[in-house]
Amino acid sequence: MTDPNTSSFVIDFGAAYEELNFTYNDSEFIVDPETQPCSVFSIPDAAMIAVCVFYIVIFVLAIPGNLIVGLVIGLSKQSLPPSDLYLLHLAVSDLLLAITLPFWATSVTKGWVFGDAMCKIVTILQELSFYSSILFLTCISMDRYMVIVRAMEARRANRQLVSWGVCAAVWAVGALLSLPGLFSSSFTSQNSKHLVCAELYDPSHADVWRLVTRILRHTLGFLIPLAIMLPCYGVTIKRLLHIRGGFQRQRAMRVIVFVVVAFLLCWTPYHIAVMTDTFFRTKIVPYQCPARIAVDRAMFATQSLGLLHSCVNPVLYAFVGEKFRNRLVQIMRKLGIVDRASVSRTSRSSQSSEITSTFM
Repeated sequence: MTDPNTSSFVIDFGAAYEELNFTYNDSEFIVDPETQPCSVFSIPDAAMIAVCVFYIVIFVLAIPGNLIVGLVIGLSKQSLPPSDLYLLHLAVSDLLLAITLPFWATSVTKGWVFGDAMCKIVTILQELSFYSSILFLTCISMDRYMVIVRAMEARRANRQLVSWGVCAAVWAVGALLSLPGLFSSSFTSQNSKHLVCAELYDPSHADVWRLVTRILRHTLGFLIPLAIMLPCYGVTIKRLLHIRGGFQRQRAMRVIVFVVVAFLLCWTPYHIAVMTDTFFRTKIVPYQCPARIAVDRAMFATQSLGLLHSCVNPVLYAFVGEKFRNRLVQIMRKLGIVDRASVSRTSRSSQSSEITSTFM
């Protein structure tokens, strides 16, 4: 015999089910776009070809340009002051970044065809260049601050010996911070038919690892160096404007200031884009699909802008650094590339505008 309470429960449940079915059937259900996954960001073929050509052009400019900078500074007969030593290592850092460009240019159009080991090596070289560049620029700003603002303390210190130790420390720190590149691997992405070279974390810890590496990149690779450079240059420039004969020293700082500004113009947009992406991934900032796609596009475009930095510094030396140009002409004279008359004119110009303490 059926229990009345049970029969009543079944009837009520069936009525509730019919009500649910009527309200949420296929014809009535409306998809909430905010809960749907965003469409995959794709790069048009024309844009991929343009990026590939862009990388090759940077490579062609960066390799000879930075080699010339390294030779001009490195072949100086005088012992290098700390700023010149840092600039020399900065050129080496830019060379490391330039070496990676043909690999990325190929991967844009054909996918990653160089294997898993080269994926890790190229990524580590790129990260090493990124960190060492900003750290050497920070060292330059601190050295200029010591020489101009705290001249007495700078004279007492053995700056040349210290500068070699600082260079070794910068490369060691850069190598340590580039170790997350070991997580990079070549694999077939769900969004691409080609192999890609990218970070491949354990799915259970991917969010944590990505957050940690990005925090390191933002803080040690941008925010903290920027917090050191800006006050150092601000105080230094203020001091130069208030001392007699400061014009010569101002000329001595031109290349360094332009180098720092170029770094900021090339890399600041990329950091802003990646920070925004980090905020989206960690749900700190809510987002919708149009914003998500816009950030993906911004990251792709600004990364290409950042790579441009590897060929900028030699151009700045050529256009801004008068002493650098004079030294370059002298080397070309020894190699027989230019005639003696040109060198004589250059030497007279150099004597009339000799700049102290830095290779500009």
